[in-house]
Amino acid sequence: MKSKVLVNWQILYGALGIFLLSFTSFVHSSVSNFDFVGGHPRLVFNASGVDETKSHLGAVPLFDASLEQTRKMVDAEMELGIDVPLPKDFSGGYSHERHKRNYIVAQKAGQLFLLLGDEKYAIYIRDMLLQYASIYNDLPLHPKERSYARGKLFWQCLNDSNWLLYMAQAYDAIYSWLPSEQTQTLNTNLFRPFADFISLENPQFFNRIHNHSAWGSAAVGMIGLVMSDEELVERALFGLQDDGININAKDNDGGFIKKPGQVTGFIANLEEPFSPDGYYTEGPYYQRYAMYPFLIFAVAMNNVLPDFAVLEYKDGVLFSAVHALLSLTDHNGEFFPLNDAQKGMSVQSASLVSAVNLAYYYGGRDPALLSVVEKQGAVMLNQAGMSAAIAIRDGQTAPYPRTSIHLTDGADGKQGGISVLRDDQAKLDLVFKYTAHGLSHGHYDKLGISVFHAGQEVLQDYGLVRFVNIEEKGGGNYLPENTTWAKQTIAHNTLVLNEKSHFAGDYAVGSQNHSDLYFTGGDASIQIVSAKETNAYEDTELHRTVAIVKKPDLLRPYIVDLYRVSSAKKNQYDLPFYYQGQMIDSSMNVRVPESLIALGKGSGYQHLYVEGSARSSSESESFTWLYGHRFYSLVQASEQDDQRLFVRLGASDPEFNLRRDPGMIWRKENAKSAVFASVLEAHGSYSPVLEMSKDAERNIDRLITLHNDQEFTALKIIYKNSIKPDVLVVANKAAGESKFHSLEIDGVNYRWQGPFLFQPIEG
Repeated sequence: MKSKVLVNWQILYGALGIFLLSFTSFVHSSVSNFDFVGGHPRLVFNASGVDETKSHLGAVPLFDASLEQTRKMVDAEMELGIDVPLPKDFSGGYSHERHKRNYIVAQKAGQLFLLLGDEKYAIYIRDMLLQYASIYNDLPLHPKERSYARGKLFWQCLNDSNWLLYMAQAYDAIYSWLPSEQTQTLNTNLFRPFADFISLENPQFFNRIHNHSAWGSAAVGMIGLVMSDEELVERALFGLQDDGININAKDNDGGFIKKPGQVTGFIANLEEPFSPDGYYTEGPYYQRYAMYPFLIFAVAMNNVLPDFAVLEYKDGVLFSAVHALLSLTDHNGEFFPLNDAQKGMSVQSASLVSAVNLAYYYGGRDPALLSVVEKQGAVMLNQAGMSAAIAIRDGQTAPYPRTSIHLTDGADGKQGGISVLRDDQAKLDLVFKYTAHGLSHGHYDKLGISVFHAGQEVLQDYGLVRFVNIEEKGGGNYLPENTTWAKQTIAHNTLVLNEKSHFAGDYAVGSQNHSDLYFTGGDASIQIVSAKETNAYEDTELHRTVAIVKKPDLLRPYIVDLYRVSSAKKNQYDLPFYYQGQMIDSSMNVRVPESLIALGKGSGYQHLYVEGSARSSSESESFTWLYGHRFYSLVQASEQDDQRLFVRLGASDPEFNLRRDPGMIWRKENAKSAVFASVLEAHGSYSPVLEMSKDAERNIDRLITLHNDQEFTALKIIYKNSIKPDVLVVANKAAGESKFHSLEIDGVNYRWQGPFLFQPIEG
């Protein structure tokens, strides 16, 4: 098979020069065939790793505890016996969960066999695999017909790929122990047909750029490595040459499966969705999920076919991806719920345990990763987990830095990005999203923000509408309201024009566009980031600047949010703030309707009840709420007749699929250019035990828009307690660091260099 890899690359990628340079560095001239290294085990836990790990057993507390916990779990499962039920259920149903449990337990049993040498674990795996082999080829497609790519064991090929990826590791662990006639039976009757099914028979699943295909290609590649099947490994790396997929075909989430000139396979899925910074365009929830197949297969390739240097591909982007993921967590270690995302998913997930262990072992032994391992409280049962556990035992742990970060999006890092501004002492995280769409799991929320304080959501992003693996709720799958609510712009803390979502909620349009970073900057007193969006609405520019301000006169930092919109025609503008907790006070006279009606008829508005409304009569308005024993206040620079709508989620939701969350929508009507300027601060506390409140009054008195035109926007922040006010000026057209600016306001001439000015107002 000499030169086959290079020839196929030229066929698959020759038309797309964007990837040629990356691949040239990937496939070295010395790689002219598939030279499989070593016997079995050979994947993530290879023979040398087994010997290395066994030599430390009994002397490394964290590893020994993880081993014992796994042994108890597997032994308990083995006591129950093997059950390979006929496929029947959606996620959460018995057959689904049993097959899922089988592959998890089998993979762990393989590790126990290699570490403890007890043949009962090998026998368990063998018997289970032979049962699967006896039924697999006679299985029809799964009886549930919801997926665009139905599986056999599961309702979708994605879960079938999960099964194959895990079972490949279990099979590898006992491959040398099995007699050759049994490996031949399993290869012929189970594993090769399984790999062909999720690839050749389901090209719409396998041959695309998506987390689904990352799982599919990694699974096919893993079993190919076990069986020394060159064809499967090549298929995994480079995809199918002729897939027959209709260019207009879509998946269940409304995303296009194929685009003109699309390259496919594992390498393409490394190249395109990851930015050079390691941000995965689908968002952290799905990045967490995809990191397991990405890293597991990359490490297996490193061990079995090292000349391919998959771990080093794109400057080691997989290691950057682990750090990017860890940067996208709150103080509880939970991932920010961007795009489709279930809240509560955290670094405690098994996929992150493996990702952090592997990144530590293969990615330079960064001691900061050890603090994450300590928090996880478990390690992989292989040489990577042992290495981390030994380092922790020997006191090598360093704190993981929680600093502000700006991550680019897009394969070339030029499709917008995401910023997290942090004050770690105050446990404050400000998340600002100006990314590309995020494939089929993306939401229509350009320039959206969310705020976290001490690990709790102060201003929230809704996440997804799905009860994962709860069969009673739509089979554990995405619910209709994920499309009608969660993906719509009004569900996010960003601007909506004329009650229509960004790009009119059209995936074909939205997926072709991204926002752009305008500038970042700051010093000890202010961290600031600014971005623009010019394609969400016709002839309209959205420009948002957010900052964390830290003043020595105030106990806690506060957030500034400056949202400027400029359009060629007059529009209605709505800016939601989805707070958590109980309204305490408002400067406005809020009127409550006698009955609840929906705010609108579509684009998500049909899901919002109006609980109250108010018209502004002042240049500055305020709103305070209580959440988690802490007070939070929004102070907003207002205009005459600005409207505030106090809303509650839950309208047009007969199945109660939506949370009944509150929100406040700031509405401006009949305007071309408008400024929405807010300051958000945390202050005081409330003790239900002592029945005592402290500092319930906010520290920021007023916020005033001093100036706004095409060139500059200026805000005045007025404090209580005789603290000098501050001015913030943003240059709307020139963001260069070397650019000098001058602006006269109320007889005061402000001069500065760079895209913004923040300073006290004298006099």
